[in-house]
Amino acid sequence: MYNVFQTIHIVLSILIVVLVLIQSKGGGLASGIGNSIGFYRSRRGLEKVVFIATIVVAILVAANSLLLVILS
Repeated sequence: MYNVFQTIHIVLSILIVVLVLIQSKGGGLASGIGNSIGFYRSRRGLEKVVFIATIVVAILVAANSLLLVILS
């Protein structure tokens, strides 16, 4: 059972890395400072879906981490 949760953790970790990389389209520190008005715009369409999916996967990673600690 522990091995199953470890495998799930690896898959979720890879998924969250991919989702974060999809979101960061030219959004470095310099572009954030130079274009501060763009920060406050609302997300729409696919961008909103990816944003919410990132939050959900992050919560799943945290829950799975706690479960792995409890099982170990």
